[in-house]
Amino acid sequence: MKHLALIVTAGLMSSCGVVGAPVAPETVGVTPTIESQKRQHEAQTAQQRETAAKSEEPDPALLDQDELLPPLRPVGTR
Repeated sequence: MKHLALIVTAGLMSSCGVVGAPVAPETVGVTPTIESQKRQHEAQTAQQRETAAKSEEPDPALLDQDELLPPLRPVGTR
């Protein structure tokens, strides 16, 4: 019986407490994730702008049109 109590006590003692170094609250949660995603999105859009500026070739689908047409479903009208 003493052995069982010792095993249970040792198991409870090892499972209590925090393992590892403390983590700053600024690095955990939704806000840091959103900020990192915004930075990634800004970097991607900047890269796309650079590649679009470098390639000045017109779109082959638009070469046959005389003017750019408005979208089929205008926004904000009924």
